[in-house]
Amino acid sequence: MKILISGGAGFIGSNVAEQLLNLGHHVFVIDNLSTGKISNLDDRAVFFEADITSEQLDKLFNQIKPDQVLHFAAQVNVNRSIEDPLLDEETNIKGTVNILENCKKHGVKKIIYASSAAVYGVPQNLPIAESHAIDPISFYGISKFVPEQYIKTYAALYGLKYTILRYSNVFGPKQDHVGEGGVVSIFINKMLKNESLTVYGNGEQTRDFIYVQDVVSANIAAIDSEINGVFNVSTNTTISLNELVRIMSEFNSQKVELTYQESRVGDIIHSCLDNSSAISHLNWKPKYSLEEALKDTFDYYRRETINNEFI
Repeated sequence: MKILISGGAGFIGSNVAEQLLNLGHHVFVIDNLSTGKISNLDDRAVFFEADITSEQLDKLFNQIKPDQVLHFAAQVNVNRSIEDPLLDEETNIKGTVNILENCKKHGVKKIIYASSAAVYGVPQNLPIAESHAIDPISFYGISKFVPEQYIKTYAALYGLKYTILRYSNVFGPKQDHVGEGGVVSIFINKMLKNESLTVYGNGEQTRDFIYVQDVVSANIAAIDSEINGVFNVSTNTTISLNELVRIMSEFNSQKVELTYQESRVGDIIHSCLDNSSAISHLNWKPKYSLEEALKDTFDYYRRETINNEFI
């Protein structure tokens, strides 16, 4: 199968691309490299440096003629979405509509869209099911939800099949630690440099962390699924930041120091996604334990540090 991955040089997209290549698919990657990295790319993938908002997309779709599109390209920094909502809208909403127009024009059979737990906003109850009210508290959450509605409407009007995957807190190899990178990669980077870790609040806030390889397998399951739908991709379990640091400290040779600062405005205290629908309908379930996944991730970044590629 010919599969086009937007944002395929990024954290999740590049991990998905590698597994698809291992499964024998023909993988094409579009990325503008604003946050993605050439070093993340598997040499077997065909790479095009392009922006999803550009007119160049038409030419590339015509050249590739993909069977399915996996759409990861996005502006993912919450703070940046608040500082520059026009850029956020341009990339996440207009960019997705451009992808959808080309799917329609060039006969793409299916789109798989990377959405986010940010669409739910402050949880009214836990765990959060897909039926939970949509009430984002950032422009990023808005700009991830609006494309879901476009996708559903393109499906209704033009028969495009789709799977929308709402991720909880994803972590693993290739995740960036700068800017608003994932907390796991940020903590590992600081540990490897023997720097103090900063926790906002008392550290008892909880998150639903999922290993990137479990997200990869969810995307593989979505490719094979005949069901149009929206699914949470998560572990349906929570851990506090304090406990997260305790586990990660076991992998580090130096004592880890914690610095606590005041909670940030808008931070959600507890978050956990109900993954039962994905388990039932996508024939998928997470298989990595948190401890196993954290150890794999820590070992990966330790190797990258030795090669001077991480710190």
